[in-house]
Amino acid sequence: MAVKGKVMIIEDDRAICNFVRRVLEANGYEAIEVNTGREGISLLASHCPDVLILDLGLPDMDGMDVLKALRAWSLMPVIVVSARTGENDKVKALDAGADDYITKPFGTSELMARIRTAIRHTRTTSHAGIAKDDKFTARGLTIDYGKYRVYIDGRDARLTQNEFKLVALLGRYAGRVLTYDYLIREIWGPNKSYDNQILRVNMANIRRKIEKNPAEPEYIVTEVGVGYRMIEGD
Repeated sequence: MAVKGKVMIIEDDRAICNFVRRVLEANGYEAIEVNTGREGISLLASHCPDVLILDLGLPDMDGMDVLKALRAWSLMPVIVVSARTGENDKVKALDAGADDYITKPFGTSELMARIRTAIRHTRTTSHAGIAKDDKFTARGLTIDYGKYRVYIDGRDARLTQNEFKLVALLGRYAGRVLTYDYLIREIWGPNKSYDNQILRVNMANIRRKIEKNPAEPEYIVTEVGVGYRMIEGD
């Protein structure tokens, strides 16, 4: 079986660590187990895994500090797996640079799907941006970055400039949760007050234009209290 990628697990619970390692290896991934934050920081640069699975409750340091140390030099995908279920914890981790956040207990299918998304995203999408002639497609939705247009089944959704920017940004990071503050900062600038109302209004308008049923969105999913996630592309 060809190795699909290398995954580092920084987790102090050996039972969980061993379980995740077995699941990864059964699915064709190479797994590296690390039990402390400091050891993880020291090994990340030498092993350069495709994905880091990071627990926040480590014995020697907070996992958030590991995340911040990594983000000082790398955009490596990070999936936080934590017992902390509060919305504030999720927002802090995502704003600090985590690509995804899964709460314990979690299913193996969910974990593997998140890992596949993280690896696919980093291998196919540049964090520096998308070429002007690129397009993103998902279930009849097309984002045409060159024409600054969004189409639904070939029909122009007629989005405003800011509405397009929101959809384009979510499409760029399809499968990843983008926090409310991140979206506001990227679209309206760093000096904009972080009032979610302007974002909710724009999202409501977008959904009226692109969703068959805005009350049950198919393309842009709300992560309550955290942000929004675009579905994965075709």
